[in-house]
This record gives sequence, structure tokens and C-alpha cells, in this order.
Amino acid sequence: MEIIAEIGQNHNGDLELACELIKKAKSCGADVAKFQLYDAKKLFPKEGNEWYEYNCKTELSYQDVEVLNRVCEDEQIEFMASVFDLHRIAWLEDLNVKRYKIASRSVYEEDLINAVIKTSKPVLISLGMWKEESLPEYTGDISYLYCVSKYPTPLNELDFQEIDFSVYGGFSDHTEGVIAPITAMARGAKIIEKHFTIDKHMYGPDHSGSMTPEELKEICNFRDSLKECL
Repeated sequence: MEIIAEIGQNHNGDLELACELIKKAKSCGADVAKFQLYDAKKLFPKEGNEWYEYNCKTELSYQDVEVLNRVCEDEQIEFMASVFDLHRIAWLEDLNVKRYKIASRSVYEEDLINAVIKTSKPVLISLGMWKEESLPEYTGDISYLYCVSKYPTPLNELDFQEIDFSVYGGFSDHTEGVIAPITAMARGAKIIEKHFTIDKHMYGPDHSGSMTPEELKEICNFRDSLKECL
């Protein structure tokens, strides 16, 4: 079982904060520190988007990614990123990342997904926006993550009783608190991905629904205890 601390945009465009989040995630017991790599002007609409300027501010450059990857290496925590275009796949190949992540919003982008699969590296794909009854039919080393794309997700909108975690590799969580990820692990989820912040009250769209260091420690402690029972 592994825990992915999804830093995402929660660095708020501050590279020093991003590095602090990596170190804090490691000290709390996370296995992976994850970011999002995108061209903000292409990915996010400007009109009607109150977070457009924030989206642009949190766009990471190649030089930023080099720094973050190096910090992860120093801290001995895996660096991972969701990629949203082919250009940034090339960045990650240059840095020889271990795995890739495809976000729910990209689940129908076949060119992007096939390009990641062609790297021959493991791929995690969140299915929060997948509308079909059966799973996607991509071939390769792929783990599908159960996900509900609602921020935050009410606990009563999760469907754990119908989810077979021998089929799904894990759970990409958008609920508040630790009940959902702990329940998912108890039901067999091998991967937990959850947004991570140092302070829920910081400015940004994801902070309020993210796990704090204390919550991350609780999730990691449960993982470790569960491993002892299995």
C-alpha cells in the first residue's frame, strides 16, 4: 500500500513552499509527492474562471520541475506528476520519472494516454470523469483509480460497496478528513491519492479540502498498522 501526497497546485506558485511540502510529506510517511504539469493558458478557460490567474501562477516550468525532482531524490520520496500535454511527457522522460499519472479530466484524451503508455512505464489513471460502465481498454502497466470528481466529495456519494479493489488499483480521494482513505485501504485499495497542504486556510481552490500533515500521518499510520495485520 502506498500513499500519494497530491501537492498539485497547493504550492501556490512558490517554489520554496513546494519544496517544504515535499519534505513534510516525506516526514509524515507518504511514499510519493505529486504535482501537476500543464500549460495554464491552454488547459484552463479564462472567461468565467475565478481561478484563472491562480492557474497561471501555479504553472511549473521545466526548471521548477528539475528542482522538485532533485528535492524528492534528496528526501528519498518518489516524484510524480499528472501530465496534460505531450510536451511535458518529454520533460518527465528527460528526468527519468518512475511513473505517470493521468487526471480524471484527461481520461478521454487517447493521444495523451497512448503517448504515456509508449514510455513503457507504469501509469495511474483516475476515472472520476469516466462515464462508461466498463473500464477503459488500454494495454500496459496501468492502475485505474476509483474517483468521484466532486470537490469536496460527500461521503455518502462514495460507492465502496460496488468497487472491487482487486480490479481498481486504488482510490483518488476528494473527501474531507481521513475516513474515506482509511476505509478504502481496509477494503483492499493499494494506492491512496489525496490532496495535501500545510494549511487548509491558505489561498487557493484545493487547500480547504486537502489533508493536513496531521491527517497524512494518521492515514500513513493506519497503512502501516494494516500491513502488520495482513
